[in-house]
Amino acid sequence: MLPIHAILHPADFSEHSQYAFWLACALARDYRAHLIVMHVIPAGTTELVALLQVGTQEKTGSIRETFWTDLQKLQVTDPGVHVQHRLEDGDPATGILRVAQEIQADLIVMGTHGRTGLNRLLMGSVAEQVHRKANCPVLTVRSPLKHAFLSSQTTESARLSR
Repeated sequence: MLPIHAILHPADFSEHSQYAFWLACALARDYRAHLIVMHVIPAGTTELVALLQVGTQEKTGSIRETFWTDLQKLQVTDPGVHVQHRLEDGDPATGILRVAQEIQADLIVMGTHGRTGLNRLLMGSVAEQVHRKANCPVLTVRSPLKHAFLSSQTTESARLSR
């Protein structure tokens, strides 16, 4: 069995990320590992949201507060799992890799959108960048894990790689 003491889950609040979070929680429970849930606010996001809010009378707080609130909603249901939340700024892939190195992550569990072709070329893939450069295994989750916690069957949407 792999010695897994620290699991990093980078959250982007997508459906794929939610499935990855559930898997990260289950792995943290099974390995009795510390779970770090993080989100990286991409550079320029704060300025873009501020620009879009100009002219609106609704005051909803800062974008950091909004992301922090969303991040705090990702809670582990098992009281035996210790979870820490982190909010970072900058390039998502770079931020994820930096935090993984800083906490000495044994595993990164993250969602992937599975973009291909032109979308991948234009949008890039944070998961791919993390997968290529991480110093630890990266488990990417693309679609629902359909009973993954109830059976031992492996789905095509999750792959463990180094």
